[in-house]
Amino acid sequence: MDEKQTVLAVDDEEKILDLVKSYLEINGYRGICAKTGKEALALFEENAVSLVLLDLMLPDLSGEELCRRIRSVSEIPIIMLTARTDEESVIRGLNMGADDYVCKPFSPRELMARVRSALRRNGKGDRADRLAYGGLEVNTADRRVSRNGEDLPLTSQEYKILTTLMSRPSKIFTREEILDRVKGDDFDGFDRAVDTHIKRLRQKIGDDPRAPRYIMTVYGMGYRFAGEGS
Repeated sequence: MDEKQTVLAVDDEEKILDLVKSYLEINGYRGICAKTGKEALALFEENAVSLVLLDLMLPDLSGEELCRRIRSVSEIPIIMLTARTDEESVIRGLNMGADDYVCKPFSPRELMARVRSALRRNGKGDRADRLAYGGLEVNTADRRVSRNGEDLPLTSQEYKILTTLMSRPSKIFTREEILDRVKGDDFDGFDRAVDTHIKRLRQKIGDDPRAPRYIMTVYGMGYRFAGEGS
């Protein structure tokens, strides 16, 4: 990469920060580190950060609160680093805007793979006028959706749900996140309404819910799009 992307690592354990920074630099990234939430916010404001690696257990601001503050001003990827492996903690972190999570203790090589994948997906989502996968194509410039060349008549809600999922392939979107993305489109104000719209959307794009090719149900969490796109 010609210009190094900056990754902000936030953890109160110095050994973990040293390890993560070392692997970031070996893999061609610029690593900056913070031991507290307040220090992390200052570094985030002072640098063009491309991704955040965030420990949930910090001495001042909680990781959840820091995640919420960053997400309120930026859509950059946030990967949680956590020793909390229970489902409730993971769902809470994803609800607050995290894109992925890695459990401690972690493999540095796996972490770098997650970083590369998140940055690649985010880059595509930010720049593309075209989202495509497996014959399904969205032209975001004119809001045209087609499958194998045939136009699909989606409602405004269905279009927003589809582009939300396709813009961040493999990210699990909770029902609450999907609701937030489509507010203002006469969308029913409760999360189970998402299931109804997903069902109709699947019918229109030819996605069998028993063997889905595009929209995957992640039980207890939400939905994700199946492919990396093209």
